[in-house]
Amino acid sequence: MTALTLTSVNTNVYSVHLADGSHVGNLKRIGTLWKFKAVGYDAAGGVEPGGGPFTHLHNTVLSKPDVQELNARLGGSTA
Repeated sequence: MTALTLTSVNTNVYSVHLADGSHVGNLKRIGTLWKFKAVGYDAAGGVEPGGGPFTHLHNTVLSKPDVQELNARLGGSTA
């Protein structure tokens, strides 16, 4: 399992990173829900919303921006 980390962007957004610092998504407050939004990058470095190694977990709902819950729900799994 790869540990995921959270970095605050603002009160409604946290960026989600792998242990090596790779950006794999964002945790966004949408209304009253916190949703994981997967992010990938193409060969030219362009952002691919909903893409990347966690695309299968795009829109996963979390109760709050908590790194333990994030890892429990997303499991750090890219498979």
